[in-house]
Amino acid sequence: MRRFPILLLLLVAIAFLVINAVFTVDERQKAMVLQFGQVKAVKEDPGLAVKVPFIQNVVFYDSRIQGLETSALEVTPLDDRRLIVDAFARWRIADVEQFRRAVGVGGMAAAEQRLEAILTANVREALGSVRSEAVLSADRVGLMNRIRDASIIEARDLGVDIIDVRLKRADLPEQNLTATFERMKAEREREAADERARGNE
Repeated sequence: MRRFPILLLLLVAIAFLVINAVFTVDERQKAMVLQFGQVKAVKEDPGLAVKVPFIQNVVFYDSRIQGLETSALEVTPLDDRRLIVDAFARWRIADVEQFRRAVGVGGMAAAEQRLEAILTANVREALGSVRSEAVLSADRVGLMNRIRDASIIEARDLGVDIIDVRLKRADLPEQNLTATFERMKAEREREAADERARGNE
């Protein structure tokens, strides 16, 4: 009878160790095993995996495609006609170890901050090298590809793949729109006055 409590405690201890040694990797995740802050293993395949209980811990990262929308940017093309643009990027973690080194414990939020800075800089550079007509025409596709390609190179340092970049909006600032409408109105009034003057001759 005395052996039963000891056996029960032993079974509980074993179960506790097993629970703390085994973890599950979801198909939408990548897992990193850390020991005292150092990377010991990366698990990318879904299923069960093991770690050393109490000494090692597991950090999970979302492996799905993510979306990132930049804040509205005011850019100045070559013709000094200011535009308000915002961009949208689709990205995912490609190299978990590199990602961890780049963003540390900041995770996805830190990565998005870094990616937004990369996108913003490349949007400004690409749109600042052309006239505003190129942004508002079919040339826009080429500009988006240019922004994407430049961003892909820079994002590699983050362990991230940028899949696509789109310019969602490219509009004149409100004050520019007002000035444009006023100019169009003045031109129409002048044309109407010219028509009336010709009719009175």
